Amino acid sequence: MNTVTFTDKSFAENGVDLADTASLYSMISAAAAESPQRDSLCGPDGVPLTCAEVDLRARALASALAARGVRAGDRVAILGPTRLEWALLDCAVLALGAVVVPVYPTSSHAQITHILSDSGSAFFVAETEVDAERLRAAGAGEVWTFERIEEWSRGAIADDLAATIAAVRADDLAMLVYTSGTTGVSKGCLITHRNMFVAAANTVVRTGKMFDGTTVHALPLSHVFGQTILFACLYGHSRTHLLPSIPDLVPALPKLRPTFLALIPYALEKIRKHCRTLLTDEQEDAAVRAGLAALREPGASGALTSVDNPVARALGGQLRFVISGGASLDDSTVGFYAGFGVELLNCYGLTESATAVTVSAAGTNRLGTVGRPIPGTAVAIAAEDGEVLVGGGHVSPGYWGGAADQTAVDAEGWLHTGDLGTLDADGYLRIVGRKKEILVTSGGKNVAPTPLEDRVRLHPLVSNCMVLGDGRSYVTALITLDAARLAEWRTRHPDADPHDAVESAVAEANSLVSRAESIRAFRIVEGDFTVEAGLLTSSRKLRRNVIAEAYAADIDQLYPVSAPAR
Repeated sequence: MNTVTFTDKSFAENGVDLADTASLYSMISAAAAESPQRDSLCGPDGVPLTCAEVDLRARALASALAARGVRAGDRVAILGPTRLEWALLDCAVLALGAVVVPVYPTSSHAQITHILSDSGSAFFVAETEVDAERLRAAGAGEVWTFERIEEWSRGAIADDLAATIAAVRADDLAMLVYTSGTTGVSKGCLITHRNMFVAAANTVVRTGKMFDGTTVHALPLSHVFGQTILFACLYGHSRTHLLPSIPDLVPALPKLRPTFLALIPYALEKIRKHCRTLLTDEQEDAAVRAGLAALREPGASGALTSVDNPVARALGGQLRFVISGGASLDDSTVGFYAGFGVELLNCYGLTESATAVTVSAAGTNRLGTVGRPIPGTAVAIAAEDGEVLVGGGHVSPGYWGGAADQTAVDAEGWLHTGDLGTLDADGYLRIVGRKKEILVTSGGKNVAPTPLEDRVRLHPLVSNCMVLGDGRSYVTALITLDAARLAEWRTRHPDADPHDAVESAVAEANSLVSRAESIRAFRIVEGDFTVEAGLLTSSRKLRRNVIAEAYAADIDQLYPVSAPAR
């Protein structure tokens, strides 16, 4: 394959890796040995566990699980929001060589059923009895709660646990993370101990001393980004406060005073909206201009970095860096944070690379790029079509279950990302488009449009449907009606509104997915998507970009621009 590859050895070769005989748990045991009294993970009360205490708690949980039959290779499905108990259970399952199967808290019944069935999970854990019932309804057997496992862990640590931990190898399976495919059927992506270690450790190496600080982790541990950041924090010896969700983050920042964060654009936008209430329009505009100037011309003056300003106080007074991943980020948001002394470090990755491919380091950001490859990573651009290709120890060996015969890695070992990009002479990656049809909302949620479109099209009145939402805060749809059927329907229902009838089709489609993936608004548009009009291919596939151009005015109606609340 002809490629243009960034091959600077300092990035492509000099990465941190696991010895073949080591496992991901070595992060926890090494931290306990090297810095036993250093603060590590923190619960909602803010009281930290030291590195030694994290190791002790994880081993106690592992012993409790082993006593109840969990063995190496067993899949353990876990449903719940991010919290200290989730993180410790993560470590315990991995210590045994068992496999973590995260289940997103907002997943639909159909999605949970598929994950449990496809993964072949034998053990099930939920935060609450409500979540436990959701797992049982989807086919789970006995479901344990975090609280129940915690009670079991108060017993003695198993005599043979050290030998069990030592038996786990770098290339053993650590996690099965389910991600949407182009058909909409989620695929279980294999994440080995090596994959996660390489992604997490080299993110720390790439960002210098940033992880040697305090952070608040509110990303979902059911998502690979949340998992990678958790282990990066453990590897980097961060003081890590765990919170259930992004909405919990804003009120917590002044008290917890992080020095760095890892977030998605949705969270950054939410924090910015809160900070706007503390500023005048003129102050905000000045901050954006100053921030963008500083980023475009390093050394430019004017950024409002004083801890005495209201935004700095709202962010805790110590925040300097934020890793931003999961979706594209508007330049004005980057400028806003830079104007108040916070540098956003853009990054890029996907589930099949344990979420880490590139990340910017402090002082090296270039607007419009997603940074340079992390150590141990090679990034190439396919000459044929401009697709971004990735190589390294973090690349997944493949998929599980019903998708086991699929692969995203070619014969030369390159992971095909499905994204289109360019690399400059210094190795900065710029994403310019998406080869695959998966949409990524501004909240970082992957949405497969095809199943939604297929379900809406089943309605008698509907001729075609195109789902939108890439880079947007929510999902919408353009819908066309079958002219002949509409005329017949109007005869039978002269006083009815076709919009109400189509709404039932949208509701049925939404039942297939989580709320974040559901269609929030739709618009019935004039005409139809046809081959003759150039809106469909000869095989009747949607020409999405062409349709978006043709119906730009309708799309604008679905995403109205309103003045920010103050």
